[in-house]
Parts: sequence; C-alpha cells; structure tokens
Amino acid sequence: MRRYATPALSFVLIAFWLLFMSAACGGPPPVKGPLPTPIPTLIPVAKATATPEPVRPAGPGPQAGQPRGPARRPAADTTLATFTTADFSGAGLCAACHVGLKDEAGADVSMPTAWRSTMMANAGKDPVWQAKVSSEVARFPALQEVIEKKCTTCHMPMAETQAVAEGKPVVALGDGFLSPAHPLHAAALDGVSCTLCHQLRDKDFGQMASFSGGYFVDTSTNPPDRPIFGPYEQPVAEVMRASTGFDPVYGAHMESAEHCATCHNLYTPYVDAQGNILGEFPEQTPYTEWQYSSFGGSATSCQSCHMPLAQGGVVISTVPANLPARQPFYQHFFVGGNAFMLQILSDWGGELEVTADPAHFAATQARVRDQIGNRSATLTLKGLELKDGVLSAQLQVVPLTGHKFPTSFPSRRAWLHVVVTDAAGQVVFESGRHNPDGTITGNDADGDPLKFEPHYDVITRPDQVQIYEPIMGDNEGQVTYTLLRGARYLKDNRLLPAGADKAKLPADIAAYGEAADDANFVGGGDLITYQVDVKAATGPFTFSAELLYEPLSYQFVQDLLRDKTPLVERFGGYYAATDKTPLRVAAVEPASTR
Repeated sequence: MRRYATPALSFVLIAFWLLFMSAACGGPPPVKGPLPTPIPTLIPVAKATATPEPVRPAGPGPQAGQPRGPARRPAADTTLATFTTADFSGAGLCAACHVGLKDEAGADVSMPTAWRSTMMANAGKDPVWQAKVSSEVARFPALQEVIEKKCTTCHMPMAETQAVAEGKPVVALGDGFLSPAHPLHAAALDGVSCTLCHQLRDKDFGQMASFSGGYFVDTSTNPPDRPIFGPYEQPVAEVMRASTGFDPVYGAHMESAEHCATCHNLYTPYVDAQGNILGEFPEQTPYTEWQYSSFGGSATSCQSCHMPLAQGGVVISTVPANLPARQPFYQHFFVGGNAFMLQILSDWGGELEVTADPAHFAATQARVRDQIGNRSATLTLKGLELKDGVLSAQLQVVPLTGHKFPTSFPSRRAWLHVVVTDAAGQVVFESGRHNPDGTITGNDADGDPLKFEPHYDVITRPDQVQIYEPIMGDNEGQVTYTLLRGARYLKDNRLLPAGADKAKLPADIAAYGEAADDANFVGGGDLITYQVDVKAATGPFTFSAELLYEPLSYQFVQDLLRDKTPLVERFGGYYAATDKTPLRVAAVEPASTR
C-alpha cells in the first residue's frame, strides 16, 4: 500500500524546512514573477484561477482590428504551479531551490526561469494544440478516447500518467483536464515539467516501444524513496528527500537523444473516411532522422542544440550551502522554432493560464530567432549569369540541423523568396512573397486546399515557389490536414540533414514527391536554379534571395478553422490578431549583373 503524509504533517514538515533554510541561506533568490511558496505543495489541489474555463470561452477571442494592450488581455498569474499529486509536483516546488543560479560568466541559468516560457512548459496551454484536439474529436467523435489519450500523453503527461496510475479516465475536453474544476487541471497545464522528465526511466529507449509517449515513470515508488534522475554522479540528496519526497540519483540517460525521442518520435493512428483505424502514420520523426544523419550516434545529441551548455560550472541549487559547481550544465532553454505561438501565449497569458510574463517570453523568442536565423540553414548564391535575355542563378541551401528542416509537426514550412529588380529598382520577377494574411503568393495550396506546390529543380515563373514542407495524404491519396486522415506523405522535401543517404532512408523518413528524383536534392542540401526572362526589362539586374520559415502554414490553419468548436474559434481570434511575419533563416547579399 502506498503511504502518504497527512496534509497537516506535510505542512509542518515543510514549514520547518523553510525556516531552517531561511536561517541558513537567507531563503531562495527571487525570480521574475511572484516566487511560489512550497508550503501547500503536498496537498493535491488545482491551481486557483480567475480566468474563464478554457474549454468554454465566452467568445472567439480577440479579433483583427481590436486595440492591443492590457485592457483586453488579463495579466497572467506568474506564480509557478505548486500542486502535488501522488506521483508529481509542480515546477514551483523545484523553483524554491533552483532559481538564482549563475554560470561562470554571471548569466542567470536558473532552470525554472528559462523553462517557464518555452513550448515545453506550455504544452498543455498551447491554444492551437487545444483547438486541434477539439477539431479532430469533432470530425471523429467516436474516437474521442483514442485522440485524447494519444494527445495528452505528451502534452499533459503528468495528468495523463497520474490518471492512468489511479485507474481514472484520461479526458482533456469538456469536464476533463482543461476544466479548472478537474483535480488534475494544474498538473495538466504544467505541461512537460520537471518531475515528469526527471522521473523517466531508461526503459526501451531508442526502440519503437518507447516512442509516441511510451516513456516509463515508476508510479509504485513512495516518498522519500522516489528516484528522480539527473546527469551528475554522487548528488547531495538529503535536503531534496526531506523537502520533496524525491530522491536525486544519477541517470546517464538524461543526456541521451533517446530520452527526447519518447515524445518527439511520434506515430499516430490513421483512419478512413468512416473512422476505421487502418494503421499508424509517422507524424514526426526527428530522432530517426538524426540517427540517419552524420550527427547520429555522435556527441551531438538533441540537448547539444536545444539545451546549450552554460559557461563553466554551475552550483545547481541554492541549498544546502557550499555545494560544488557541476558541469556540463545544460540550460533549460528547450529552444525550438515556434516564436509565433510564444507571441500568442505572451499576449493572452491571462486567458491561457500561463506562468511566465512577457519578459520571459521575449527572452525565449529571442532564442528562437537566434536558433532559426543563425543555426538552422545557410543560403549561398552559386552563380549569376545574364545570357540571351535570361537571367540564371543557382541557390544552394544547406541545413545545419541534425534532422530534417523544418522538422516535427506537419504544419511547418520554409521557402525561398527570390526577387529580381531592373536598373530602376522595379521588380521584374518575384517568387515566394509572403502576405500579411499568412499566404504565400503563387503557392498552389494556399489557393486550393486540395492542391499543393510541387518541389522544383528549376524555377522559371513567379507562380512557382520552392517550399520545403510535408504534405499529408489520406488513404485515398487526397490532400488532408486532418491528423487522423494522414496515411502517407504526398510531398516531403524538407531539407535532409548532412550524412543522410536519400536512397537508403527508411520509408518513415524518406523524401516524397519530385524531391525523391531530384539529383540536386540530397542529404546536406538542395541546389535550385532560377531562370528569369528579362528581355522586356532594362539591366543591370539585381538578384536577391532569402530563406523564410513559419510554424503554421496558412492552409493548415484554414482547415482547422472549419470546425466551429469554442477552442477553435478562440484560436482563430488569436491567429487573426497576431503578426504573421515569417522568420528569416538565411539570405544572400544582393548581386547585380554587369
């Protein structure tokens, strides 16, 4: 039988510990936003909130043209979650000792401070994810249990794992996890949090059984003998055992790519039009892509890029005093490529129950822009020639990532925006212009949901655009944006990482469409030629190009908005009011003909 401390005893023990630590160390250093007190953390309660129930919003959210500012955006409560369930605790408990940390350069490297404004922290609060779950359920209501179980396993992992351990239903919508009245609401909204990741056991890592949320948390353990894993040998355990019930132990697997693969290699069921499950679809597979690249099996793991090292050693806790510095120290940036959703979370934090303020989100967005703009791909002009009234140019795109770029969820796209101007600076050719509404001029998909822009080796017209993207097809071969209908890729010309042998890639990560037969599209990049007829214009001509990126393609959003659920309509309001300017990945210096 599992043994629990009573609430009264828990209160006394933690109050005593706080008094002791305050006397010894002056208390934990402050963090931006109110510092959570750990006193109630052993009492399983949902986090109090004054915001409307997210599954039943009062309206569709903000609309385009409405004034921006705090008058229509309730401020977020930036107190980190302090819930405790039988097997998990909120990030606020960890923050009591793991804030105010500095590296040898004096930079703040506190784990909760960096984490709180990431997509990992907000995985359960992400309004497009919530909308997509409700949309998929609306399209296939008979599969609601399957959909919610699959989606909450990685987006609300503590709530899902706790519910399963207690034999309770896994439900997100309605009166489920998204309802503030649900006892696991706080655990659900704490997303991919500290006591989830650090409790994962090295079980079936790197194997199909561990993918798609097949991680293992041992829920049979009891405080104070509940192992929580870290990357350092011989941890100092006494204070953490006494104050939290978790026992810090060394786990080499914490630094492995396989640890991340438990959720980031994701296979989802696909169905026919009647809702019959036909098989599984590789929705996102960055781990397998990494394995088949030159990065696979090397010291360059997921953490190398997404959790960059701090400078030198770091004392990883403020208590007890005189702890030795540890290194390497992985900063909890979890930097990805979704600055757009971070902006929405920042702007409507009060409605979405976020626990980060705009300054936190601005810092994370800056890291995203740096990651996308400096470490994702390069663009090089290989040649520019004017002959017989035709301007010819070759562009070399080289990914720097250890997986396909763009990666993960099949709504992301990167594309080439190319402009040719004449002697007077007038545009005589433009391919790939992005518009304020989120469309790309010339993209077949943005004009017709049943079409998509093919992959090109040579571009000769403005309505041809090189877009690196995955396009899903259903079991009948038609374009689909419904995840449950995604049976295969009709197009996947995402840039292959260095070392990937296109001819030997397994079907789950292969190139599809014209890219499969393009000899200039290989592991490590793509060489594309532009041939522009400029006979009717006067030179010299200037050629410029940039590689752009966005996480939500226009047609993906438009397809989602067809479902009029409250969560979809709320996201539609956010989307309409948010700047859709894409991020620049790389660019070439404008070059002119003579």
